[in-house]
Amino acid sequence: MDAIMQKYEQLGELLHSLKRVVVAFSGGVDSSFLLKASLEFLGKDAVLAVTADSETYPERERDEAIQLARELGAHHRVIQTSELNIPGYAENPTNRCFFCKQELFSHLIPIAKQDGYDHVVFGAIADDLGEHRPGLRAAREGGVRAPLLEVGLKKTEIRYLSNKFGLSTWDKPSFACLSSRIPYGQVITLEKLSMIDQAEAFLMKLGFRQVRVRQHEGKLARIEVPPAQLSDLVAVADLVVKKLKEIGYTYVSIDLQGYRSGSLNEAL
Repeated sequence: MDAIMQKYEQLGELLHSLKRVVVAFSGGVDSSFLLKASLEFLGKDAVLAVTADSETYPERERDEAIQLARELGAHHRVIQTSELNIPGYAENPTNRCFFCKQELFSHLIPIAKQDGYDHVVFGAIADDLGEHRPGLRAAREGGVRAPLLEVGLKKTEIRYLSNKFGLSTWDKPSFACLSSRIPYGQVITLEKLSMIDQAEAFLMKLGFRQVRVRQHEGKLARIEVPPAQLSDLVAVADLVVKKLKEIGYTYVSIDLQGYRSGSLNEAL
């Protein structure tokens, strides 16, 4: 694990060079680790965590972010954003994430300037380079830094270090905004986002921590859970179908390939 600790030391050197930072903080595995490291290397008064609350961000995630920032002792601010008000976003183009990150950074950069911070940083990681991530372009264009990516830290390494340093998020399931559950080209609406949020919250209460409800045309729900839990999902299928139909779905299906991050990108 010496190589991982070497990357962590490089992260510290990089953060020191950035001096004072605003951290885009969602409460997920990566941004939580970035916040922890920023506080460790720069000190509390040189770091501001900002969480964007919007239609695409579940209330449970916001509440967890608030609690975690409190536990870490970070200065924390929650701001309101609205992706659905961004021209072109609701049409759900393949570069949707570009608009989302551009909107986020358009709020964070002025906060940094007004409050005397030198840089805005966010939790992109090395793994993101091999995936469809239009948000990285928005970061580059806005001059926003990605320290974890810049030192080459990967998800497995971030989980290892998070566990080592006692972060409760070390084994938190990966999360992406609710819009990522809707296939590209299919319009994003508040109704769809609400249905997805309710469906996933219900499945989580049943014990499925890593879950996605992909919503397709015709109010079809395609549920993804880890392959090892497919039999568990089948065992409660009647209960799940009943609840999701109450939420508003007409058809409820299980994806036999199981959960995989960004499965809707497979159609690109």
